[in-house]
Amino acid sequence: MISNAVILSGPRSLSVRSVGLTAPTAQDVVVQVAHSGISTGTEKLFWSGTMPPFPGMGYPLVPGYEAAGEVVEAGADSGHRIGDFVFVPGANCYQPDTQGPEAGVPVRGLFGAASQYLVTSGARAARIDAGLGATGALLALAATARHAMAGHNTALPELIVGHGVLGRLLARLTVAAGGKPPVVWETDPARRTGALGYDVIDPDTDTRRDYGAIYDASGAPDLLNSLIGRIKKGGEVVLAGFYTAPISFAFPPAFMKEARLRIAAEWAPDDLIATRLLIESGALPMHELITHQRPASTAPDAYETAFTDPSCLKMILNWSGHA
Repeated sequence: MISNAVILSGPRSLSVRSVGLTAPTAQDVVVQVAHSGISTGTEKLFWSGTMPPFPGMGYPLVPGYEAAGEVVEAGADSGHRIGDFVFVPGANCYQPDTQGPEAGVPVRGLFGAASQYLVTSGARAARIDAGLGATGALLALAATARHAMAGHNTALPELIVGHGVLGRLLARLTVAAGGKPPVVWETDPARRTGALGYDVIDPDTDTRRDYGAIYDASGAPDLLNSLIGRIKKGGEVVLAGFYTAPISFAFPPAFMKEARLRIAAEWAPDDLIATRLLIESGALPMHELITHQRPASTAPDAYETAFTDPSCLKMILNWSGHA
């Protein structure tokens, strides 16, 4: 099997070319991808060459962990049928490259979603409503936001730092859960629009210092001291972004506040199920999160735009009709 895929050969070295796929088993499905998303977090780090050492990391690789498309082959034990529309959080199904200087070098599926076709275990493919269209590719990001808020002894965010896609999802989930609308900080005036039932403000205008729970969706490693200064005694700061630089904080202010620090990792299967139900019921609105869409054939330019254009909240690659 052959598929067109985005291949990241090294920092800022990206192309779309053919790659072989592993043969599906009885437990697998073959998915024809309609849309895949570009992450401005982890994918940007791979693209720029700033990702810290990570298990399975290396070039060449197929990036992406957000794909939505149609099942075109379904193994007898896959739990799916041909025609199912599914979300796939990446795949590791690529044969060694047969082209150029990387011929014979294994193509890593980290995370492996930016491909016209995917072979993956049926258990990793989640059925979604085909009517979601490109929005279906955002399921993992929404599940990641939900994961940050779920679990034992967690509080809904009162302050969210950053009004990117993750920050917007955190705020929308808070409203959907019936919580008090959070305050959202955003330094970029152009990103203060698009709020649904909550306020987005310039952090310099906020004088409050008694937040019970602050969720940082910015990924900025130098904010922790400032955020600790904004919580009430016993308050919590949740690191919901991805941080490449070491994070440190001054102990005395944290001691005086009896501050709690929590790190939110990626979504779990239960988060995916719960988030899908919220989206399909309309409780979690997903509109106006995708600001840019490009044909997959223009991936090099699309990645550049996603990572360098401040107006780009979310870039989606369209694989339908890709030759």
